[in-house]
Formats: sequence, structure tokens, C-alpha cells
Amino acid sequence: MNFRKISITLVTAGLCGCMLGPTYKRPDLALPEGKNADQFGIFTSAKWWNVFDDSVLDSLEQTALTYNQDLRAAMARVDEARADLAIARADQLPSLSASAQSGRQGNNVGSGQSTSTAGVSASFELDLWGKYRRLSQAARARLLASQAARDTVRLTLTAEVANQYFMLRMLDKQLEILQRTLQAREENVRIYQARYNAGYCTETDWQRVQADKDSVQAQLQQMTLQREQVQTAMAVLLGESPRDIITRSIPRGKTLDELNLVPDVPADLPSDLLERRPDIRQAEEQLIAANADIGAARAAYFPDISLTGAAGYASSALADLFAGGSGVWSIAGEALAPIFEGGKIRARNKKAEAVYREQLAEYTKTVETAFKEAYDALAASRIDREIFDSYLAQTQAMQRSYELTKKQEDAGLIGVTDLLNVEENLLSAEMNLATARQNELSAVANLCKALGGGWKEN
Repeated sequence: MNFRKISITLVTAGLCGCMLGPTYKRPDLALPEGKNADQFGIFTSAKWWNVFDDSVLDSLEQTALTYNQDLRAAMARVDEARADLAIARADQLPSLSASAQSGRQGNNVGSGQSTSTAGVSASFELDLWGKYRRLSQAARARLLASQAARDTVRLTLTAEVANQYFMLRMLDKQLEILQRTLQAREENVRIYQARYNAGYCTETDWQRVQADKDSVQAQLQQMTLQREQVQTAMAVLLGESPRDIITRSIPRGKTLDELNLVPDVPADLPSDLLERRPDIRQAEEQLIAANADIGAARAAYFPDISLTGAAGYASSALADLFAGGSGVWSIAGEALAPIFEGGKIRARNKKAEAVYREQLAEYTKTVETAFKEAYDALAASRIDREIFDSYLAQTQAMQRSYELTKKQEDAGLIGVTDLLNVEENLLSAEMNLATARQNELSAVANLCKALGGGWKEN
């Protein structure tokens, strides 16, 4: 008996069966019209953060992509899904096994005789109803979904690293402003303490200057703590060891003002870019898997047909095991059909259909959320620039106001209260300007994330 011919016959018979269940069709959603993705420049690049032209940021992104634990876990889940697909595909192939046995048998009269057997057996379940092909489709879709989930982790990770880096540079800038302001306040305290000691100002003025200095110092301490917290959070994103999280400092590159900004982004929503968002790909692949599971569940209504075959040698003596005339073979078929299972098959079909409806709702919501995030990100990239320009104008005006007020206070034309009010407004404007700059940069990172970045399906 030629087992290769048997295997080919079995596989051919299995593949000739029908496929139960609905054929997948992408849901028809009312998507807005938008410009072509090619008009969005950096958003078609995987390394979108290169637009900021900061080698330190580039290095931090690469470190995070190499050592981040969330990404490593996502990559492991891809390997798990790939193994599940291999298992599902193996169920569509015949199984082969070999066996050999030798021994003696007899009774109390004599020693008896030796018996030996050797053979190969094959078994195969005909996939007439497409059950295993549907399960294989579902496993493949789940593999693609896991790859998309990995890409979602990548995209989120790179955006978060960029945002934390911009936050760190913003805090560096604000600490620089506060340190400079504190030095000026300390000089005011020295001047007014000398005036109070000489009887040229009241204690009220002196204490007001002292309180103003203490307020700036408290802000400085609070900002220092916040920067430490951002540094440790970023160290976790980079996958650093617990020791390095505590002892190492995050490297710095360009200052907040030196980091590049991309040109104005078109206002139209790029629909084709949104289709590349990995979370949308993940949701659709899960929907495809649920659709295939319906077919697999429906196949349970029909009988399972199994074929088995065996061939080998049997002999009463080991020396004659492979001699002519000792070959044996057998082939058999079996059909097993469900009769009564207490409604389990029907319930499994209803469950599969319910899971599909659930995944359809999840897919629709994911698309809706994607368009919302993209629209919000496009608006933020435009409005945050306008906010920065407003704060820049305010800071320049407050700087000029401070210079004039200081001259008036030195000439004794106004009291210290007027000067302190102007100084406080100037500090607030400078701090707000730094925050506005950070928001501008983060808006670019968030826009890249919302438009799917540059991650492409593998």
C-alpha cells in the first residue's frame, strides 16, 4: 500500500468539501472624504519623530523600541498567535504514526513462539463542511490582529516617548525661568531689607517682597519634583533596570525653543491614512475571526467523517518480519454525527453570532474614535500654534511693562506692590509660553499617532 497516494487522496477529498458560514465583507461605514495620504509628508514615515531633528530624541525612541517591556509582551503575543495558526493548519493534514512490537507467548507446556509486528498508520478527518478551514481562517485573522496590536503598542510608545521628552524639556525651561526669577526676588529681598533697616520703607513692603520670594521658591521645588517624576516615567518607557531608573538621568538634546516644528498640516481628514491605523486593522481582523467562527460553529450540525489506514508487516519470527508474504494493510472509515447534545450546538452557534455582533460594534466604535482623534489632533495642531503666538505677544508686552515699571519703582514714583504685580504677571506669561511651546510639539506627536504614524502591516 502506497501511503503517499493514500495521503494525497485523503487531502483531496477533504478539500473538496463546502464552506459553511457567511463570507466576510467589510462593513460599509459612512467615511468623510479627505486628501490623499501623500500630502501629509512625515506621517507616511515610520520614524516620524525625525522631523524634530534631535539626535537624542532619535536615540531614546530606538531604545524604547528595543527594550520596552509592553512592546516585548506584544511581540510575544504575536508568536503565540503564529503558533496557534500552525496548530489550526495542522488539523487539516493527515496524522501519521509508526509502531513496532516483538515478544513471545506460550503456556506451561512449552516456551511458545515469537511474534513481531511493525507498521505505519494514518488518520484523517474529511473537512467536508469547512470546519477546519474556518478555524484556520480565524487563527490567521487573530495572528494579523496580534500583529496590529503590536503595531498599536509601537505607535503609542513612540508618541509617549516624544511627549514625555517634550514635557521634560518644558520643565527644564520652566525651572530655568524660576531659577532666574528667584535670583531676582532674592535681590529684591536684600534691597528692601536694607531699606527697611534704614527706615526708607515699611515692614509691610519688606514682608511682601519676602513672601513673593518664598512663593517662587515653592514653585521651584514643586517643579523640581515634577521633573523627577517625568524622568522616572520615561525611564520605564525606555525599559531601563530598576537601578538605572533611580540613578540615571535622561539625556537632553535640543532645547524647547530649538526643536523643529513641521509646516502647517492640511485641514482635510486623510481617510486612507486612517485605514492604516493599527487599532482599526486589529478590530477588523478580530471581526474576520468572529465571522469565520460562525462557519466553524455551523459545521458542528453535520457529521464528522474520519478515515484511517494502516500498513506494515507481521511475522511469527523476528528474522522473517520483512520477508515476502508478511505484509498487511487495512483501511476504514467512520462517520460520527450528533443526535442530541442538550442544545449545546445551537447555543454555540448563537454565541458565535453574538460574538460577531460584538466585534462589529467594536470595529465601528474604533473607526468612529479614530476619526474623532484625528479631527481633534488636526485642530490642536492648528490652534496650539495660535495659542503660542498669543502667549508670545503677551510675554513680550509684559517684559516691556516690567522694564518701565522697574524704572518707575526705582525713581520712587510707584510702590513695591505695583512692581510685584507686574513681576508676577511676567513670570506667569513666561511659564505659559513654555507650556504653549510644549503643547505645540506634543500636538505634532499626537497627530502622528492619530493618523496611524508610519507603521505598516507586516
